[in-house]
Amino acid sequence: MNRILCIRLDNMGDLIMSSPAIRALKNTFQCHITVLTSSMGAAVTSSIPDIDETLVFDAPWVQNNAAPAALDAFNEVVERLRRGAYDAAVIFTVYSQNPQPSIMLAYMAGIPLRLAYCRENPYHLLTHWVPEKEPYDFIRHQVRRDLDLVAQLGATAASDKLVLEVREELWPVVQNKLAECHLAPDRPWIILHTGVSDARRQYPMQQWIDVAKALLQKTDMQLLLTGTAAERAQALRIRHGIGRNSGVCVGAGLFSLPEFITLVRHSALVISVNTGTVHIAAATGTPVLVLYALTNPQHTPWKVPGKVLYFDVAPQLRSKNEVIRYVYNQYRNEELPPARPEYIVQEAIALLQSMTPGHRYSTR
Repeated sequence: MNRILCIRLDNMGDLIMSSPAIRALKNTFQCHITVLTSSMGAAVTSSIPDIDETLVFDAPWVQNNAAPAALDAFNEVVERLRRGAYDAAVIFTVYSQNPQPSIMLAYMAGIPLRLAYCRENPYHLLTHWVPEKEPYDFIRHQVRRDLDLVAQLGATAASDKLVLEVREELWPVVQNKLAECHLAPDRPWIILHTGVSDARRQYPMQQWIDVAKALLQKTDMQLLLTGTAAERAQALRIRHGIGRNSGVCVGAGLFSLPEFITLVRHSALVISVNTGTVHIAAATGTPVLVLYALTNPQHTPWKVPGKVLYFDVAPQLRSKNEVIRYVYNQYRNEELPPARPEYIVQEAIALLQSMTPGHRYSTR
């Protein structure tokens, strides 16, 4: 196989978690890899070394923040894929998603080999059908799920770690931006990433404030509030709640994605809700503490020092998807470590103190 299309139509973090499987395809077949993804996913593809080409399609059957594609966009994408003359299409999904619209794209484009998980029998739509067993029989981490999928084609990789390109030549730019928001780049800092792409994962603002105040009292770390430009107002409100003279810096909206990846790599610790930043931390080897809403339990940090603390989703925001509701009802009855401010601070300090001796950070 010379040309393989990977379809991953959801968010940036999802695509990062698929990257070891994409690497397995690349390493095994020494092929050209094209990724069809959303505009949110496309933001990170230039930092994933094994992707050769990116096609963007904001599919109307996938949740994202972009405007849905026009009615004729489906046929336009099919035609574009047909011109790509791909030998195979691999459709990556979460177990709660319906893969068949994406499968139909590959089928109508005439791609001869089509591989995906599917709960229902897709008959001729797939040449390689892997019956969907999750979540009723078991639940795997998303990285393992995707690696198991491409293994159906014999694809393997020497390493299953997440990898993003860290552009160290951007570090002087990042340092200047940190200095502009009054953070000293020569002293260690903790990232507090408060923004989310899904309202169900929003951690309460007052609790962010409580966490920051306690970290300032109990550690010598600087704090940097990050997020997108659209989330900057929220970050400013959190800083105001902490105290304007607290020394907490607001970096939301200041960094391009390549700059942000470099920033995360140089950070002592990331504290974040379960969003793409968690997977950036995992891919750069940065310790991460996740405040995890009870949504998709298979998206925890992959093979990086870290801790996961959990909080519930407000009743009015809980998914109506029956698969997600089934998993939620299983997990809500478990004794999971809670994402309360006192536990967050305790675990953050434990992570800082667990660093190797040359990189251990000061706590009080």
